[in-house]
Amino acid sequence: MRIGIIGAGQLGQMLGFAARELGDSCTFVDPGTSPPAAEAGEILQAAFDDPAALARLAATSDVVSYEFENVPVDALLGITDQVPVYPPPEALRQAQDRLAEKRLFERLEIPLPAYQAIDSLADLESAIATIGLPLVIKTRRLGYDGKGQAILRDSEQAAALLEQLGPVDLIAEQWVPFDFEVSAIGARSTRGDVVVYPLTENRHADGILRESRAPVDNPELASLAADYMSRLLNHLDYVGVLALELFVVGEQLLANEFAPRVHNSGHWTIEGVAASQFHNHILAVTGRELEPPTARGHAGMLNLIGKMPPADALPACGQLHNYGKAPRPGRKLGHITVVAESATERDRQLAEIVDFVTKSTAG
Repeated sequence: MRIGIIGAGQLGQMLGFAARELGDSCTFVDPGTSPPAAEAGEILQAAFDDPAALARLAATSDVVSYEFENVPVDALLGITDQVPVYPPPEALRQAQDRLAEKRLFERLEIPLPAYQAIDSLADLESAIATIGLPLVIKTRRLGYDGKGQAILRDSEQAAALLEQLGPVDLIAEQWVPFDFEVSAIGARSTRGDVVVYPLTENRHADGILRESRAPVDNPELASLAADYMSRLLNHLDYVGVLALELFVVGEQLLANEFAPRVHNSGHWTIEGVAASQFHNHILAVTGRELEPPTARGHAGMLNLIGKMPPADALPACGQLHNYGKAPRPGRKLGHITVVAESATERDRQLAEIVDFVTKSTAG
């Protein structure tokens, strides 16, 4: 089948590779001159919401998808009468506004931290009084990788923080002293079938995902996450892969946010699962039967940020993925995956990889 994808970054690249393995072809819309997905299909160089480019994409595709959640919903709605668009634009709309997203979690009875919409200093002072400090203050739209958010620890800094983040719609969230963060990744087909991947533990630094490990050895948490995932997928009449980020607090899971797309925390599934998240996303959006996400072992993934290590010196246990991006501080340039027979061996291998990357990119 012919698949149109809006965005041609590393997620688009991996989707393109998965599509190629399944006998499909991809065309991408992206304003970049040499985006990572150029290795995986034709690039229509244009803005993500360019009407002419999207019309051409729709006319030459059997289905259209997207690789990131900041695609304008109206741009997608403009082509839905020409071609199916998955995940559905309404799911994207919910994910683009943190307030709408949290209200969705509440409707589905998915637990989440306390929150309050912030439109003024009076609103923030009210949140301080009702929720308490510290508070996480976020822009309602367009934040990612730690951008568009700050922590308020002192009420005296409230006005300054609003000035720093504004003038935009904001939301205040309860600071949660969580044990660790996890992500649930699931897929739903056009037929309504659902598969859920092994629960993944994630470790961040400076708001950016650094490491992922799977599976989380806690059947109760995994079952709870799968239940929440199924509620989301079915309520949204979803098609494709969705990632749900959660805080672990004892035996409770609190929803943080969801991403209506394939996800960085699922990169380990390329080597670690028989049918990766990219593979099942392609199957889902093209109307085919999903494949079981059977784990091949215990997997770990390290994001490569800012600098790439020398590939020829990489320890034998690691599988390197180079996105082909120019180095830049804070930029995701690639990742390395390890898969082992036990969690202990996985952690040992991942520690070896971290040590190698740290030493080889120092300075």
